[in-house]
Amino acid sequence: AGARCRGVCRMALRSSVVAAAFALSLGCGLAGMALAQTPDQTPAATPDPAEAVTTVDEIIIVARLSGAPIWEISDGAATLILVGDLVAPPEETPWDPVQLQAAVRRVDKVLLGTRVRGSFSDILRLIWRSRTLIRLPGETTTADYLSAETQARFDALEAQYRQDYDRISLMLIASDLLTDQLRFERDTGTSAGDVVRRTARRARIPVRAVIAGRGDDLIDNLLTTPPETHRPCLEAAIAATEAGREGVIQRGRDWTRLRVPEVRQSALEQALEQCWPWGDPRTGADFRAAWLAEIETALTGDAVVMGVGPLGLLAEPDGLLDRLEARGYVIDGPMWRE
Repeated sequence: AGARCRGVCRMALRSSVVAAAFALSLGCGLAGMALAQTPDQTPAATPDPAEAVTTVDEIIIVARLSGAPIWEISDGAATLILVGDLVAPPEETPWDPVQLQAAVRRVDKVLLGTRVRGSFSDILRLIWRSRTLIRLPGETTTADYLSAETQARFDALEAQYRQDYDRISLMLIASDLLTDQLRFERDTGTSAGDVVRRTARRARIPVRAVIAGRGDDLIDNLLTTPPETHRPCLEAAIAATEAGREGVIQRGRDWTRLRVPEVRQSALEQALEQCWPWGDPRTGADFRAAWLAEIETALTGDAVVMGVGPLGLLAEPDGLLDRLEARGYVIDGPMWRE
């Protein structure tokens, strides 16, 4: 047990450091999550079906041929093309990146990713305080935070994977379950965000990230968040691990079939949405507000803009699509509410 615990502690330390760097650069959360950049699997240039595309409507038609969820946001004068991205889609996901590439080449600007204004000193500070993230406070164990039924399921996973997690941070346990045990990032295909980023770079199309706060505030939040705040994250990670690889594959199928509510109901998607920072009440709210402001700014100009955001950010209750609709924008695309 001691050897297993030492191994988990080393994993936790690595995860906390990586999480800090990743949070400061991209603003995405759960330690180690969505970190791996998939190899450049985007097909090489082929006869471009968008050569004749000249209007926003035609760009949207081409983009939708990819199979990714695409929404058209309009106020009657300006239009934004919004793509619901899926973190780590399994390679079995049947979608066509070439069509999305073709659409990207015809836009004027891309809105992609979330960043905070941080510095290397913020990362060093988190490394210095890493014990705060690695272990639960005092002599508490996971049993002090989980219900008896959930703890029993968790104990079964510990036995199955020969781990001793009881004193480890709930957030880092969730990370290890998803990345090392479920291995949801194994055998992945190319995500919509990867396709848009690479295509825009090659076509020299400007890419803008959403700026959502400062790195020191993000680190303060991470270090001071009570352990119980991460309970929903761990509960979803337990459910996702129990569902196994089939749950990961079904989430990808639902995404490309435009079954947005079904994607959001999957245990894996729930974990990605509920874990830090998106699942944190304060940090998540700051990120969502920054995205909404950036989208509304994009809708004030005459450029053709494509935005790519996590599906949960767009389609969650009171998410970006709900908020844009409430502000009077016309939204055309897949049904996102249950």
